[in-house]
Amino acid sequence: MTKLLAVPLGYVLKALYGLLGNYGLTIIIFTIIIRLIILPLYAAQMRSSRQMMEVQPKIKEIQTMYAGNPQKMNEALQDLYDNNKIHPAMGCLPLLIQLPVIWGLFGLLNNPLKYLGEDSNMVIAVHQSFLWVSDLCQPDQIYLLPIIAGLATYVSMRFTMAISANPQAAGGASMKVMRYFMPVMIGWLALTLPSGVSIYWIVSYIFQIFQTQITNWYNDRKKERELIKARENRKLKQTHRRKKVKTA
Repeated sequence: MTKLLAVPLGYVLKALYGLLGNYGLTIIIFTIIIRLIILPLYAAQMRSSRQMMEVQPKIKEIQTMYAGNPQKMNEALQDLYDNNKIHPAMGCLPLLIQLPVIWGLFGLLNNPLKYLGEDSNMVIAVHQSFLWVSDLCQPDQIYLLPIIAGLATYVSMRFTMAISANPQAAGGASMKVMRYFMPVMIGWLALTLPSGVSIYWIVSYIFQIFQTQITNWYNDRKKERELIKARENRKLKQTHRRKKVKTA
């Protein structure tokens, strides 16, 4: 599976390097392109998570009401999802589609020469220096990239969890463990993996931070417009009723 995805991704990586001539910059642009490609999937995942968060109080109410009747509870929950046009599986499906792409990309950047072939230009390219890193095929010797990768992971997870979980779950023990465990794990892995992988992680998580913030802003503005429209409709109905009363 890794080879099936890493080889075509390798062709894209080589083409970008041919245009840019710098392997570090190539990884940055390459990562942004991949994130843009899977952008609709991520947006769908976040939209589904936000919808689930908004109906959490009603879900809790149904679970309490039908605690002793699982069949009735499932029916009520299904009605709730249908009425709000929510598909619970959509929260996981986009992520499952993204994972093979991310896995192929990780395999490519972790062992680029395995999937880039014997192209002499790429053999030299993957060992190029970038910023303070002397060899992008080696771990960062001053540990700065792993630290940045861990911090970017933490900030990204903090923003994502804020809109993908209900307030009670967001403060739960399992969420807190994940919030700190993932950044530490990413930082630790970056200590031993090629610096190119660290750059991919950093760019990917920074992109996700901005994407989450923009998504939040868009959803908040959309909700405000819907509330304003609902208020205007109520006023119109009230005015219409008054006119009917006066006419009568």
